[in-house]
Amino acid sequence: DVGAYTSITIGADGLGLISYRDQTNADLKVAHCDNTACTSARISTLDSDGDVGYDTSITIGADGLGLISYHDWSNTALKVAHCSDTACTSATTSTLDTNSAGYYTSITIGADGLGLISYNNDDEDLLVAHCSNTACTSATTSTLDSDGDVGWYTSITIGTDGRGLISYFGVTKENLKVAH
Repeated sequence: DVGAYTSITIGADGLGLISYRDQTNADLKVAHCDNTACTSARISTLDSDGDVGYDTSITIGADGLGLISYHDWSNTALKVAHCSDTACTSATTSTLDTNSAGYYTSITIGADGLGLISYNNDDEDLLVAHCSNTACTSATTSTLDSDGDVGWYTSITIGTDGRGLISYFGVTKENLKVAH
């Protein structure tokens, strides 16, 4: 039972890089495509410490390596995996927020070349984590919206002004919301 919570990007080598959850083993995995059509791929387990790999989102960092945000269910935490090579055969994992956080993650690279992650927590707020370095071994976290039950199904990008733009669902008022 594999392939839940998928996210895909094109790596620095021009090939697909897919993050996903292995439900059977409760792991975070990545598939690095062997060709542009991705008819075959090399599979690597990046995190197998507990029940991990929910709500994955992947991007390519300023260093040309994959950067994956995801939820650690065992510790109710936001985690990041920074790939060690282009094929992402291994990664360094870091916990960024342990305050019952990491649901509905989305990741992009900011104008400063550092990761920017939108996500939700058990308080049902919209939060953002701004990575402190390229590998995202630490981050500054901020609450952007705490008006009711918000921050579901986040998606983040960088606008032409160089600032984060986040779309998300507000459950309380059943509406689409945007944070800039």
